[in-house]
Amino acid sequence: MKFESFYEQALARKGGEQALKSLLPPVVEKHRLAEISDDRYLSEITRCIFKAGFVWRVIENKWPEFEAAFEGFVPAYWQQVPPEVLEQLATDERIVRNMQKIRTVPENARMIMDVVKDHGSFGQFLAQWPSDDQVGLLLYLKRNGERLGGNSAQYFLRRVGWDGFILSHDVVTALTRACIVDASPASKKGMTQVQEAFNRWHQETGLPISHLSRIVSFTVDN
Repeated sequence: MKFESFYEQALARKGGEQALKSLLPPVVEKHRLAEISDDRYLSEITRCIFKAGFVWRVIENKWPEFEAAFEGFVPAYWQQVPPEVLEQLATDERIVRNMQKIRTVPENARMIMDVVKDHGSFGQFLAQWPSDDQVGLLLYLKRNGERLGGNSAQYFLRRVGWDGFILSHDVVTALTRACIVDASPASKKGMTQVQEAFNRWHQETGLPISHLSRIVSFTVDN
C-alpha cells in the first residue's frame, strides 16, 4: 500500500499541508543525539516510565521537582545508590511516590553506564543505531533496562528526537485497518510488519519515520 493514501487522509483531517506540518515531531540529527548528556537520557527514560498509566500533565508539572529530588539524574551516582535513598524518595512529596517506578532509576542508570563502557556515551549509542532497525533497539532497551517494554521506550525515543515510530492506539488501528499488520503489534511478527512498512514508506517518500508514524495516526477519528 502506497503512503499517499494515508497522507491524503491526514491532509483532509488536519486542514491542509501547513497545518499538518506544524503537528509533526522534531527529529534530531545524529550528531546532536551524541551531544546529549547521559543524565538527560536517564531523566527522559524516567519521565516516560512515570507517565505510563498516569496523568501525563501531572508528571510534566512536577518534573522540576523530580529533577531536584533525583539530583539531576546522574547515572554514575544512581547506578550504585544506597537503598535508604530510594526509601526516602518513596516518602518524598515532591514526586509521585511509586516505589516500583522509583526502583527503575538505578536499574536504568546501570544500563546507561554499561552502554557508556562500550560506546563512550548513551547518546553515541543511540546515534549509531539505524532507524530501519527500531525493533532491535526496542528489544535491547526492554532486555537491558527496567520497565522499558510496551510504549514507554517508544515515547522516550520520540522525546529525545530519535527517528522512530510509536505504536499508539491510532497507529495500530490505522495499520490494522489497512491490512498491513495482521499480528499483535507487541509480538515479534507484528513489530517486524510495522518496521517493514515504515522502512518501505521512508524509501518511497524520503520522510522521517517519526513523521510517517504521526501522519498515519492522523487518519483515525479521535
